[in-house]
Amino acid sequence: MRRAVAVRLSALLAAGALTAATGVALSTTTASAATGGVTGYATQNGGTTGGAGGQTVRATTGTAIHQALCGRASSSTPITIQVEGTINHGNTTKVSGTSCNTAADKIELKQVSNVTIVGVGNGAVFDQLGIHIREASNIVIQNVTVRNVKKSGSPTSNGGDAIGMESDVRNVWVDHVTLEASGGESEGYDGLFDMKDNTQYVTLSYSVLRNSGRGGLIGSSESDRSNGYVTFHHNLYENIDSRAPLLRGGVAHIYNNHYKRLNESGINSRAGARAKVDNNYFEDSKDVLGTFYTDEAGYWQVGGNVFDNVTWSSRGGDNNPAGPNPTSNTSVSIPYGYTLDGANCVPAVVAQTAGANKGLKVSDGSCTPQNPDPTDPGPTDPGPTDPGPTDPPAGTNLSLGAGADGSSKASGTSYGNVIDGNTSTYWSPSGSIGSVSVKWGSATTVSKVDIRTASGSGTIGAYRVRNHDTGAVLASGSGAGVISFPPVSLKKITFEITSASGTPRIAEFETYAN
Repeated sequence: MRRAVAVRLSALLAAGALTAATGVALSTTTASAATGGVTGYATQNGGTTGGAGGQTVRATTGTAIHQALCGRASSSTPITIQVEGTINHGNTTKVSGTSCNTAADKIELKQVSNVTIVGVGNGAVFDQLGIHIREASNIVIQNVTVRNVKKSGSPTSNGGDAIGMESDVRNVWVDHVTLEASGGESEGYDGLFDMKDNTQYVTLSYSVLRNSGRGGLIGSSESDRSNGYVTFHHNLYENIDSRAPLLRGGVAHIYNNHYKRLNESGINSRAGARAKVDNNYFEDSKDVLGTFYTDEAGYWQVGGNVFDNVTWSSRGGDNNPAGPNPTSNTSVSIPYGYTLDGANCVPAVVAQTAGANKGLKVSDGSCTPQNPDPTDPGPTDPGPTDPGPTDPPAGTNLSLGAGADGSSKASGTSYGNVIDGNTSTYWSPSGSIGSVSVKWGSATTVSKVDIRTASGSGTIGAYRVRNHDTGAVLASGSGAGVISFPPVSLKKITFEITSASGTPRIAEFETYAN
């Protein structure tokens, strides 16, 4: 048995005083979650917006979080839950309803979608209580601390995982969180960030994982290879024995992370997994990359990493470290845009940005932390595009006869209304923001779109036009009208409304080759 991690913190966070409330408070304020800043693989497969566009509520207990989920019109109605205070076993109970499936010993996000949980005010601490995501999609967890979740001893929660995902989970963004334990398996703890049983399109960004025997895994066994497309960037892994992370099958993109005191092994790519490992800083650690504890090989593509006081064991049997001079043994194509910080500045940037209660600061790719802006399209987006004239472009409207889908729609509206050639019918988001897409069975060249609104429409504030196949932003700006960009061949194009006054009504989403 591997040794338990030695905890080096002088003390854990003290449990805060608790407001004795079991309900949720309605709020008209906007959650301080920069959901527009989602990065990595969570931008793919339709993107991750969480509860954007839905109601915002405040919760100070676990019961209140469950009540907020159960009080929605449906299990997919968007909702943002602002959390403040300490959430623990004493204030968390099971709540029943048609829009939820909760439990008493964890925060349960089961069979739900379109949910944001964000820490606000003086902060949110989930004390000995894990967050469980199961059969769920489009989930955002931001600016919270989850600590000391146990699978043995007392009290137990979530199988010992701080955040665990399993069973057909899609599109999760976990950002600016602190996940910590007080030891390893012999002390009752398991993983800090686990994904298994068909979990895909996940990003973990600007977070701290520390003082645990196990950082996290993708895949519960060598045969559980249905997981993947996971991005890890600008995270601090500190005082972790192993699994930083463990990858079984699938693809992971791991960049600009600071690894400090990985005691036994680090990135463990095995069972056919492929990892792109860029511009990370590894410090005071052992066997930070390779295939360990199995003879089923995994693969890696490396570049720009710094190895500072890293030791490597000898190869043999089920131990295959990538060092002492790591070289690539595969190639991994990344479908989204991203900007790398230089590895030498990663410790400083991560120290200023990663973890809960850091002001949601992010990096701009030049080693300089920045305050987030929810409406900022991000460093990989082009500048705003002049919508140009409002007259329809010449040529054939390629949307006629195509397909359509999108994010949650308002009652009584249809995605198909944007491609039917009838300006009296329309699609509206469920709330003020959302996205609608036009799709074809084969690649189609598009260089202009014409967004036409219906009578009574709210005003579109900011928008983005995305190549849905790759996640690339083709154009951004404000208002409706004709939007031009360089010709691109794609199967699906998405119009995202990221801010609006009222509820926009998109009558037609016309697409043109010229």
